[in-house]
Amino acid sequence: MGDISVGRVYGYARVSSADQNLARQIDALLAFGVDQRLIFSDKASGKDFCRPSYRRLTRRLRPGDTVVVKSIDRLGRSYDDIIEEWRRITKERRVHIVVLDMPLLDTREERGGLTGEFIADVVLQLLSYVAQVERDNIRQRQAEGIAAARARGVRFGRPTIERPGNFEQVRQAYQARELTGVQAASACQVSRSTFMRWLSEA
Repeated sequence: MGDISVGRVYGYARVSSADQNLARQIDALLAFGVDQRLIFSDKASGKDFCRPSYRRLTRRLRPGDTVVVKSIDRLGRSYDDIIEEWRRITKERRVHIVVLDMPLLDTREERGGLTGEFIADVVLQLLSYVAQVERDNIRQRQAEGIAAARARGVRFGRPTIERPGNFEQVRQAYQARELTGVQAASACQVSRSTFMRWLSEA
């Protein structure tokens, strides 16, 4: 159980969708010593911090309080956003954060003369850098994969719709104003936009 001498200890849990279970996170928060009544939870995406329970939690925070989460990604999805929110909470609101799965992310502690807040900032910056490098690597691998596929003749995008055997006859009827665009497209069993594209390519 965490030993926190000042302020209240709040817990926060989050899953991305309604069919996911919060129990494992809440069990970890209870085991740490968070009062059940002080645990806030959301079933919402981590793309931003506009989540109902999270906003209620942050409105209640006072200097000296502590927020406990099971893992850093429960706060959010983007490390850049997490770092910005982390600094807002720890520096502007003067609230501690404890991440159970990563003991170095505990702003309450002091280790070897270094404050937990300083160590946490360094760790977060490192995580953000690693995440950015991985995103760049993924984009590079995707670009290389697409280039290799194109070199093998693989085509991307929607498959090309073959013109039906009656296209030429329908085209002539359309150009002679015997058919409207909608009627001509219907005769070819395609959308009007596809028929008009075929005309421009003919």
